Order: sequence, then structure tokens, then C-alpha cells
Amino acid sequence: VQLVESGGGLVESGGSLRLSCAESNRTSSTHITAWFRQAPGKEREFVAGISWSGMGKYYEGFVKGRFKISRDTPKTTVYLQMSDLEPEDTAVYYCAAGRNYGSTRPSDFHSWGHGTQVTVSS
Repeated sequence: VQLVESGGGLVESGGSLRLSCAESNRTSSTHITAWFRQAPGKEREFVAGISWSGMGKYYEGFVKGRFKISRDTPKTTVYLQMSDLEPEDTAVYYCAAGRNYGSTRPSDFHSWGHGTQVTVSS
């Protein structure tokens, strides 16, 4: 599966961004799509995941209801709507494809995009 992220940029604290992840060549081992992020000097961390059907969604605690993950009807694009952004949300955001719903470890995902930079100014 190929994944291409877009939608990153510079935003002020309290602002919003919507990230997109375009998926192609889905394989039989791809049942979930997730967003991760990695800030400079930190480990890559899970943000949110969504099942192939779009019915199942799960989030990391720090999201606190500020982010929403969704999938379009043709199931070719996964979105991450981010609101009330904070400087601590500054990171490169990655899209990843995996097999098991509920997975949060990077090692559980078999395909990755190249990432999109999100910068939140204070």
C-alpha cells in the first residue's frame, strides 16, 4: 500500500488544520490506517487510528477530543481534523497502514508515508 500525506503547515496556537492521507494499492493485510507524529528529539507516537470500514476509531489520550479521524466513502483517503492546536502539537505527522485494530506501536504498522510537517506557533 502506498500512502501520501498532505495538509501540513504553519498555524497559530488555537488554530486548526486538516491532514489528508491518500491510500493506493491496498493489500489484504491492511485493515486499519493510523496517524502518528514525531517531534524533534522524541520518539514517534500514536495519534489516532481508524478501521477500514470507518466505523471503528480510537485515539491517544493527549488528543482530548481536539482531533478527529475519518475516512471518505470511496475509502481512498483518511483525514485527521485537528482543532485547538497547541505548540506541543508541532511535529511531523505520518500516516501508516496496519493489520490489527487497536494497534498503537509503530512496529505494528507495515507501511508508512513520508510525513507532513505541522508547526504551531505560540
